Amino acid sequence: MVSVYGVGGSYAPQAMTGASARQPLSQKYNSVFSQLTTPGSGVVTRSQFTQAFSGLNAPASFQSLGANAIFSSLDPNNTGSVSRQAFIQGLSQLSSKLGG
Repeated sequence: MVSVYGVGGSYAPQAMTGASARQPLSQKYNSVFSQLTTPGSGVVTRSQFTQAFSGLNAPASFQSLGANAIFSSLDPNNTGSVSRQAFIQGLSQLSSKLGG
């Protein structure tokens, strides 16, 4: 299981403020991107994201949106894939909107 927000798989309040005890959110998102993407592709596809979403240990606010809604916010042009930069920036912005 990949922990996007919590340290050790548990939800941590620090994560919603933009940092965790061990790693800033941007680094966590970068790590998640690396784990989701096919090596050498440079993108995460909608399929990769939705298949992995339930194991990301995201907070309830992200879980309530669901994988498709979150991916749509990362991919506003509906290309079916997002770059590392778009993934990190989009999740950071979404986190801020949802209470960070």
